[in-house]
Amino acid sequence: MNPSTKRLERSPGAQPLDLALIGNCRVAALVDTGGRIVWWCFPRFDSNPAFSRLLSGDEEKGFTDVVLADLAHVNAAYVRNTAIVETELEDRHGGRVRITDFAPRFVHFERTFRPPQIVRRIIPVAGLPRIAIRVRPTHAYGRPTAEFSLGSNHIRYRGTGDVLRLTTDAPLSYIAEETTFPLTRPITLVFGPDEPFQSALDSTARDFEERTRDYWSGWVRSLAVPFEWQNAVTRAAVTLKLCSFEETGGIVAAHTTSIPEAPGSGRNWDYRFCWLRDAYFVVQALNRLGATETMEAYINYILTVAADLDTPLKPVHSIVPGDRLTEEIAPDLAGFQGNGPVRVGNLAEIQSQHDVYGSVILAATQMFVDERLPRMGDEPLFKALEPLGERALRLALTPDAGIWEYRGRQRIHTHSAALCWAACDRLSQIAARLGIDGRAAYWRSHADELREPILARAWNENKGALAGALDGQDLDASVLLLSELGLLAPDDPRFIGTFEAVGRELKRNGRIMRYTNEDDFGAPETAFLVCNFWYIDALAELGRLDEARAMFTDLLERRNAFGILSEDIHPETGVLWGNIPQTYSMAAIINSAMRLSVKWEDAWRRV
Repeated sequence: MNPSTKRLERSPGAQPLDLALIGNCRVAALVDTGGRIVWWCFPRFDSNPAFSRLLSGDEEKGFTDVVLADLAHVNAAYVRNTAIVETELEDRHGGRVRITDFAPRFVHFERTFRPPQIVRRIIPVAGLPRIAIRVRPTHAYGRPTAEFSLGSNHIRYRGTGDVLRLTTDAPLSYIAEETTFPLTRPITLVFGPDEPFQSALDSTARDFEERTRDYWSGWVRSLAVPFEWQNAVTRAAVTLKLCSFEETGGIVAAHTTSIPEAPGSGRNWDYRFCWLRDAYFVVQALNRLGATETMEAYINYILTVAADLDTPLKPVHSIVPGDRLTEEIAPDLAGFQGNGPVRVGNLAEIQSQHDVYGSVILAATQMFVDERLPRMGDEPLFKALEPLGERALRLALTPDAGIWEYRGRQRIHTHSAALCWAACDRLSQIAARLGIDGRAAYWRSHADELREPILARAWNENKGALAGALDGQDLDASVLLLSELGLLAPDDPRFIGTFEAVGRELKRNGRIMRYTNEDDFGAPETAFLVCNFWYIDALAELGRLDEARAMFTDLLERRNAFGILSEDIHPETGVLWGNIPQTYSMAAIINSAMRLSVKWEDAWRRV
């Protein structure tokens, strides 16, 4: 039979983006509040989704779940300080089932074991619960995988490309036919490559779970977290770690594609790639956490993609540098809640975004100042960065697509120009630190040459603020970063005026929009979450700490049921939109919490 055609009754679902992320820095999956795995790209972050229900509209395809007969109550949560999710289903008779989902990750034979697998354990807790196990994978971005074969303890699902193997100790025919049966013993399901399991499934899965739990608990124990908001920062840290593709060090912007920024907007983008614009904020967050291994791997990834000096630096890259990101439409997926199109790949790959040169140098600067790193930045690395500075200098006052990747226009964006200035400024500081006085003076003079024209041409007298583009009229929340970058002091009247104008003109029901003018898709409807954190950080820089803390606390309350943020929030409804989990948003939680929390040495006063 075709498993995509059979239906079983299911209770109403949770809020749309109430999703938990499980993973092991090689694969990652999203689990909803009912224990349904709705998204899993296999065998790596940017691969074809074996589970694609998240983007299947009304079609019941691309998922695996457990259907409990007479379902009455569901409760789902992370196991504390881990990337393991437990979901409890309870029926009307008191029967209970616990589902535990995770991707194995632990040290094995003196190396990190992180196979392209996800493990699901289904355990009877009380009574005699009756369940059905449904497995309906897809291939080729949304085509139901109807061809499957049963082995001795496995089912092989064949589409195009990779074969998905389910190894299980559950009755295979029950899974194939989606038969309801009483759960009298623990059952294990392991999804992964078409390779035989070499050991007893139940005991191995229990061992994998225990060792994975220990890994995450140990990793969290090593973090430097602020005294306040520890749970929020810990969840953000684990999520950020799960966005790291450890093999290359790349960190994806999100694990999904085409969850729209707003319903019906057409603003649907594939974010399963690595944006250089994220580098400054992610490195900052990892540095503050003390997650130096992940930080160093990410910096090395950035330096790898920036090493080709013969071509302009692309703003976005695959998790494996060099892979093309050609943008296409996936016709077999209707989209999140029917909001198509579903895009695979990203056209931003061919855009000109001049901020990338500053982003790379800002990230690399950490190697020259962080003495925890085993290999510090040296003069050869500085010389390798200088060509990027030369390009930044040359392109600073020329038009580009900007940080928000406008597809239909180019301007000299203030943020891009400021990042080009930052490239020159940081090169001067690095050279001074290395004692290369001549190059320090060279880059300082060029930074000074850029600063005044940027500030003069960005200033809009009518607004009393720095505009989003040089000689422009429109406000843009990215100018809130000018103080953070060091282009302006926080007490500079121009920065204060800009901050006040952003709050006055870009705030909608307490949420900061990135801009409000029409772009290629019309006027924006939702607020970009990271801009709200930039506003919070600016409040703190201006000494308005009570306001900053209140706004930060309010944003934390807008996280989903599992403590995760996506890209956007609707200022009127408070509903989360956009790809999830958004690296920008999760790094921002860490950075803002570190800035706003009371110090640990003062913590005893607050206990």
